[in-house]
Amino acid sequence: MEEAATIRAVAIDKTGTLTTGQLRLARVQILAHASEQWTTDQVLALAAGVHEFSEHPLAQATLRAARAQQIRPLSATDFHSVPGRGVRATVAGSEVQIGNSRYIENADAGALQAVDQLEQSGHTAVLLKHGSDILAVLAYADTLRPTAAAAVRQLRQLGVERVIMLTGDNEHVARSIAQQTGVDEYHAGLLPTDKMRTLQQLKRQYVKVAMVGDGVNDAPALAASSLGIAMGGAGTDVALETADVVLMADDLLNLPYVIALGRSARRTLLVNLGFALAMIAAMVASIFSLDLKLPYAVVGHEGGSVLVVLNGLRLLGFRPKPATGSAPSSNK
Repeated sequence: MEEAATIRAVAIDKTGTLTTGQLRLARVQILAHASEQWTTDQVLALAAGVHEFSEHPLAQATLRAARAQQIRPLSATDFHSVPGRGVRATVAGSEVQIGNSRYIENADAGALQAVDQLEQSGHTAVLLKHGSDILAVLAYADTLRPTAAAAVRQLRQLGVERVIMLTGDNEHVARSIAQQTGVDEYHAGLLPTDKMRTLQQLKRQYVKVAMVGDGVNDAPALAASSLGIAMGGAGTDVALETADVVLMADDLLNLPYVIALGRSARRTLLVNLGFALAMIAAMVASIFSLDLKLPYAVVGHEGGSVLVVLNGLRLLGFRPKPATGSAPSSNK
């Protein structure tokens, strides 16, 4: 709570924090050269088989889409995940990779063009590679949390100097979310280590920096921050274990509440310390100057302690002020 009271900048992960994290598989685009050998259902079964072992929001969206279409995932083995890049597994003796263009090697111009087009339309796009052949592009869509912009506004009202969005997603999606939420700046295409380095740079500039995240990719940044805050409802075990604070209600408005409560608690602490020391000084002075009897001094001291406790209990009824105004535009 003391760290929360002194925070000057807040870095927020995008997926699952500013957004709901409940992604949906919006499109399976089979590339032209593979369209005769593969159907959409076959590609989805292949992707679901690999994603069955992953906790990533994209993987969960793939599995939900497969269940909705009653498609059974293919059996996969030797699963391996590279945080911030992609996953791979063996299906029917062939290696299958699903990931971004930095993870999938030797992607041709047609595949990269399909990814770029889908990203420009606001989707998160990944490639699916079967053996040495890139078969399709999977496009995912996410939804902004209704309270995201209000949470950013409240952070500014509390005096937070900078609100920064960190994401491993592409530039187009990051810019769109940043404009809708009103964050001061954003950093896109980050790996977990990139997020950690960005946090370290922010700490050199602002000293006290909070990091808010929910996924495995956020764990290094949560550990590097002055105050790690995890979204409890959507958070992974690693993020919850690494964080200093967990927002159990999974409501982003609890983020400014934590900062406001920390500052109120700090003010109350300083008032209580000042009052207690003043009471002690007054009792000691009264004993020597007014010949105050020791029992009365003890009663006065204990009475002061009761007042300190009662003042501290006021925090139980703490309620932050509602946010007002609109969020400004964002810069990278």
